[in-house]
Amino acid sequence: MFSRNDIKKIKSLEHKKFRLETGLFVAEGHKLVHDLMAHFSCVLYASTDGQPDSAAKINADRVELITRNELERASLQRSPQGVIALFRIPEYRCSMKDAANTSLVLALDGIQDPGNLGTIVRIADWFGIKDVFCSADTADIYGPKAVQATMGAMARVRLHYVNLYDELKELPGSLPIYGTTLDGDDIYKSKLSSHGVIIMGNESSGIRAEIKPLVRKRLYIPSWPTGAATSESLNVAAATAIICAEFRRRGGQGG
Repeated sequence: MFSRNDIKKIKSLEHKKFRLETGLFVAEGHKLVHDLMAHFSCVLYASTDGQPDSAAKINADRVELITRNELERASLQRSPQGVIALFRIPEYRCSMKDAANTSLVLALDGIQDPGNLGTIVRIADWFGIKDVFCSADTADIYGPKAVQATMGAMARVRLHYVNLYDELKELPGSLPIYGTTLDGDDIYKSKLSSHGVIIMGNESSGIRAEIKPLVRKRLYIPSWPTGAATSESLNVAAATAIICAEFRRRGGQGG
């Protein structure tokens, strides 16, 4: 039976403190929940469907039929979509050195907006980037806004919260470390590798001062036409998409 305690528990997971205490996060909507269910352990699946899928078809510890009113009371969304579920937060063990040695990885330095974070995860998924390393002050991917923004991509992309400075500092000198900066080289004319680290900085301040000296190749996305008045900068998620697309288009070939 779906209880007041269930509603209270779901509501509490809007806050990082309780996500850390319980090891759980919330997802809502049929497609998102079912995408995540194939990869994460589901603790509770609650649906307003007249005939909820049988427990045999739903891989969850609990399957509950709830009313629309109960869904609206429990939901963290403005427009609840019929299904709400609780999942266990996964534990991944992977170093940046190991991941970047053979493939491209993203390093996010202080990304604050959960919508941007979720979109970046979708971009990583689209371009086959499996590991994203985040500074401790980057938005929490398991927060409800970020979870919804991934649209299921977080099931295929592993996020690691690390001391970004320490991880980057430990990388061997032969490993490419790219960073996006306003004083960088034109990405369309630069040599790009098929593996290494791409650092994306904070929405307003970019890559922080202590991280910048660790960047081995600075890249810049030029506006068009050269010298024309234009926007001050690109949204970080849009910039990530352009950069990942150029790396994949080149396939590691020089420009």
